[in-house]
Amino acid sequence: MTVSLPRTAALGVLATLAAVALSACGAAPDTASTTADGKNAATATSAADFGGLDKLVAAAKKEGTLNAIALPRDWANYGALIDGFTKKYGIKISVENPDGSSQDEINAVTSRKGQDRAPDVLDLGSSFAISAAQQGLLAPYKVASYDDIPTGQKDAQARWYNDYGGYISIGCDAKRVKTCPTTFADLLKPQYKGQVALNGNPTKSGSAFGGVYAAALASGGSFDDIQPGLDFFAKLKKNGNYTPVESTPATVEKGETPISIDWDYLNAGYADEFKSKGVDWKVTVPSDGQFSQYYSQAVNKDAPHPAAARLWQEYLYSAEGQNLWLKGYARPALMTAMEKAGTLDKAAAAKLPEVTGTPKFPTEAQQDKAKTVISQGWAKAISG
Repeated sequence: MTVSLPRTAALGVLATLAAVALSACGAAPDTASTTADGKNAATATSAADFGGLDKLVAAAKKEGTLNAIALPRDWANYGALIDGFTKKYGIKISVENPDGSSQDEINAVTSRKGQDRAPDVLDLGSSFAISAAQQGLLAPYKVASYDDIPTGQKDAQARWYNDYGGYISIGCDAKRVKTCPTTFADLLKPQYKGQVALNGNPTKSGSAFGGVYAAALASGGSFDDIQPGLDFFAKLKKNGNYTPVESTPATVEKGETPISIDWDYLNAGYADEFKSKGVDWKVTVPSDGQFSQYYSQAVNKDAPHPAAARLWQEYLYSAEGQNLWLKGYARPALMTAMEKAGTLDKAAAAKLPEVTGTPKFPTEAQQDKAKTVISQGWAKAISG
């Protein structure tokens, strides 16, 4: 996710320039979807369809490239994941628009269908993954560890499955803010005038969407009723506490967003990074709005590099990949299974922000409903 410039896929801000451009425009190569022994990588639903992982690796190496989008290197330790995959398989990963939103990812898939610059893989906010599946944009593919992913965290058709997640938290610059807020109720206090920011726009951004959901839970709402979350931000805007500046590490360093509502793994990453820059960044998971959510991984149904896309999934859901997310303060989807298997990085797990209770997650229907409410009411809520 997480961390010197977090992904505005949780930030929801369009980057004006891509950090690394994808290949030039044009049609996808005719041979991109066929392996050496004639198997069609574009329709493979597991490594077994290739004759095993070794043959999948060979097919992916032949393609030689993976097109990714909206993956900042400092988001949930993605830099280490990208480097690890390239080192292990020799496959170059091109990341376009690293600070793009989940909706930007979906737009890239639909607008570039049939082009060799289309994204191969997607890392989407949960509600956006559901939407992409409903639009028929995703390819079903079961990684080797698919059965170990909790039932409620994967699509029954394997078009998406959760990869890593965390809790909505409140980050605060303790050198600029005399008393840091620790609950959503605190955020309404007059001393925080012009200081409270979201990490993006909730109509486009997974983290901002989670922030509104958490505010709803803190304000008498529920997974079925996100309206109190919109009402909360309307109050925050009316009393002057909400700032429309979307928080990034840069805005935090400048003092523009001294209080940021964001995923705990991003805020925890800031705390580490900012120590050397003189910023005392405090992180709290608010007790009155404890909302946990995962991002979801998926393969573009029309991926120009379908074998590399599937190998990327296998790498992410290996113990190596899952532990790299954990080192970025994110909770990997296979955490429970890895703990039982003895493959979990215990030192990294011990550094996670403290929370109480067992997390619960909204259903697909609840997320769809919430997304509709936010899309219809967000602009009005913060226009006052």
